[in-house]
Amino acid sequence: MRQFLGSLFFTAFVPAWTFLFAIPFVVMCAFLPFRKRYLLARWYARSMLWVLKVSCGLTYRVEGAPIPAGAHVALWKHSSSWETMAMMVVFPRQVWVLKRELMWLPVVGTGIWQMHSIAINRKAGHSAVYQVVEQGKRRLAEGSWVMIYPEGTRMPVGATRRYGVSGTLLAQETGCLIVPVAHDAGYYWPRRGILKKPGVVRVVIGAPVSAAGRDVRELNAEIQAWVERTVAEIAPQG
Repeated sequence: MRQFLGSLFFTAFVPAWTFLFAIPFVVMCAFLPFRKRYLLARWYARSMLWVLKVSCGLTYRVEGAPIPAGAHVALWKHSSSWETMAMMVVFPRQVWVLKRELMWLPVVGTGIWQMHSIAINRKAGHSAVYQVVEQGKRRLAEGSWVMIYPEGTRMPVGATRRYGVSGTLLAQETGCLIVPVAHDAGYYWPRRGILKKPGVVRVVIGAPVSAAGRDVRELNAEIQAWVERTVAEIAPQG
């Protein structure tokens, strides 16, 4: 019962705190450079993860390869809402590729826009890929990482779909690296339902990969295989 009540509290806390935080955030961001805006966004994410720890007993641990210096492309497994917060804390200054519908949210959408997000129409096919590549080039040149969910949407535990090529194409055209990220957050915070299980989310950062001279789809398949295999290996038993 305690776990359910804590989960219920956190589920209600997320939208309430997000909206309340967004109001002063939007105002302050009108006067702040991007690097300071990001510090505010990171504080928001840290506060969310702290409340999650206190209310639901869910924490995390980062493992694997060191994050390379500079600005690159990170491909994250997408199985939970947890990673939308954690990536802001785990990785350096960044922008996010996300569905354009999030930009339409009152107040919150303005904050997302102020964070230089790359908003795409997921049904636009090649046009969406072009958006990611062209806008991603500018963001990387500004010194920001580009964070992408190659599956395009949250997937249930044990499931995946063919990874999109936009991140790999962006890395190939800019010469930056691709950093794959696997985690088991979906086991603790499923994409549906209120209950969050206590435990430690394991975040495994893969070795950086160069896309230079590689076939995009072949490289994508290799990255997907590593991510999905790693998720299966670190999945809690029982």
